[in-house]
Amino acid sequence: MKFAIRSFKQTLSLVLASLALHVVAADKSVVVGYQTDALPPSVAIANGEFEKATGYKIDFRKFNSGGDVVAAIASGDVQVGYVGSSPFAAATSRGLDVKAFYLASISGTDEALVVRNGSGIHSLADLKGKKLAAAPVSTDHYQLLALIKSQGLTEKDVQIFAIPQPEIVAGFNRGDLDGGFVWDPALTELKKNGKVLVTSKDVAEKGAPTFSAWIATGAFAKDHPAFLKAFVQVADKYTTSFQKDKKAWGTESDNAKALAKLLGGTPADQAAALKNLNLVSLKDQASNKWLGGGEKSGIAKILKETAEFLKEQKKITEVQASYAAAISVDAISAALKK
Repeated sequence: MKFAIRSFKQTLSLVLASLALHVVAADKSVVVGYQTDALPPSVAIANGEFEKATGYKIDFRKFNSGGDVVAAIASGDVQVGYVGSSPFAAATSRGLDVKAFYLASISGTDEALVVRNGSGIHSLADLKGKKLAAAPVSTDHYQLLALIKSQGLTEKDVQIFAIPQPEIVAGFNRGDLDGGFVWDPALTELKKNGKVLVTSKDVAEKGAPTFSAWIATGAFAKDHPAFLKAFVQVADKYTTSFQKDKKAWGTESDNAKALAKLLGGTPADQAAALKNLNLVSLKDQASNKWLGGGEKSGIAKILKETAEFLKEQKKITEVQASYAAAISVDAISAALKK
């Protein structure tokens, strides 16, 4: 009888231990959504360093646009994701509880309006009556609309198609579209039969700055600060490497090959795409110019300006009084203390 009781207790202890391990394992798992942009930290997705550094089981899922990432976050399928400022602004304007915790890049030449050879477009003055496209609810869509407005034109003057990037490439190559505002790998594809007319940097200088960022749900950010800190440290490691060691990111480099394997295209495509990025150091990200400063932060201002424009364009119905709640500098501050 004593043996039976002892055996029962041992079995119970093993079951409870197993359940405890299961809970810990479940608690240390996360779904992360990324896109096809060429970014230095994406190498850490390819080689598993994000998982190793955070100690979490990470299910990385590739999406075609920020709008798709936001939709997956809203559904509860994704807890951390990479998005552009336009879909981010639209999501937070609708009340989605998400926080930007790391700035991936700002307006550069990695996104651009490419016009097709033979389209008759040689300057911005030639856009009237043309057919242009951008991915729906994307930063590129926002920039294209802002660009059209800066020229005194409306969607009645220019046909704007909000379609996924693969469809933009197909329509462009068929001659159905005169131009597309895109990012890689579509950017590289369109340039094969066209030329860059305007870049994201150009549009920013016209008054419509943009950014791309890693965001997390409010609940995940609150419950998993250590994960976000480690994630930021890994991302910064690869960003800093790219900024300081260009040879390590050349056409024949292991990094370029890893990006090509993960994102598609060739190592040469990825190496070329990386050169278009406009990156921000971790210290600068923590300043009021970007993530620091709450309501006065640069990111909060860009989000509000973007939301106001989207409402004007009837893409959203509400604009928040402040977008400070959609920003968290905690992970960056913690990473800087390493």
